[in-house]
Amino acid sequence: MKMKWLALVLGTSLALAACGGNDDAADKEPASENSETTTAGAGDAAKIYENKCSSCHAVNLEGGVGPNLTKVGSKLSKEDIEKVIANGQGGGMPKGIIKGKEASMVAEWLAEHK
Repeated sequence: MKMKWLALVLGTSLALAACGGNDDAADKEPASENSETTTAGAGDAAKIYENKCSSCHAVNLEGGVGPNLTKVGSKLSKEDIEKVIANGQGGGMPKGIIKGKEASMVAEWLAEHK
């Protein structure tokens, strides 16, 4: 029983750690409107997703530790997705993995998946 508990705690810790980190440079708002982040399109949103979210939701959005997001836009609006990104979700989604313009870009990109 003790070994099962240790495996559960270790597995959960690894899964949460893989869901993203707190990269201070990536979390800051861009300094100007000419930065790549503010002029970025869906390709950049997909790259942000891949770097920050795919370890839990998979590169193809089909889920893993986190839920399947292939049709998340049919269930949640861009604003709803931004709230989940900002506030987290019970059961394992930590809050604030992506912030600012990047969070908005990823939310908009995910909302298009219907």
